[in-house]
Formats: sequence, structure tokens, C-alpha cells
Amino acid sequence: MTKLTIVAFDGTRFEIDADNGSTVMENAVRNSVPGIDAECGGACACATCHVYVDEEWTEKVGAPAPMEEDMLDFAFDVRPTSRLSCQIKMKADFDGLIVNIPERQA
Repeated sequence: MTKLTIVAFDGTRFEIDADNGSTVMENAVRNSVPGIDAECGGACACATCHVYVDEEWTEKVGAPAPMEEDMLDFAFDVRPTSRLSCQIKMKADFDGLIVNIPERQA
């Protein structure tokens, strides 16, 4: 299990034991984290699972792929650390990963 922290817009922290190979979005939905709508179910066809990767993790998590970048155009308040949580697959190297949820989803 890999530790994942999802911080809701109101500051509530959700500490999750994530299975490697699962996505941040899947873990958010499975743990009823508010603010992750995931309308497309993880198909990278919407921007309703938008998160901000903690700055300490952005390099390790990496940049979005071109298709994800296109979807981020529809997200609310996109920042340099923006990612779609359906596109971040958990792995041992991500133990301790922190992501923050924006005020609202697009």
C-alpha cells in the first residue's frame, strides 16, 4: 500500500492507503472524497477530477500527457501543478503523495 493524502478545498485531509496501479481518482471516489466528481469514470474525457499536485511532488509525478493537457483546458483555475487525478497512477515511488482539490470542478 502507498500513502496518498488528498486535501479538500476546505482543508480536510483524507489519508488513504492506495493500491499501486490504482489512480488518485479511483482512490478519491472509493473513499468518498468530496470535490472529485469523476463524471467520465477515468476515461480522460472531462476535467471533473482536476487536482493540484503538491509542489514537492510535481517533478516526480511528471507533466500531463498531450490528451490530458487538452482536457485541462476545460478545468477551473488551472495552475502549473494541475493534473487530472484519473491520469495519476499510484506506485511505490509516490508513497506520501499529496494532492489538493480546487474550489470547484468545471
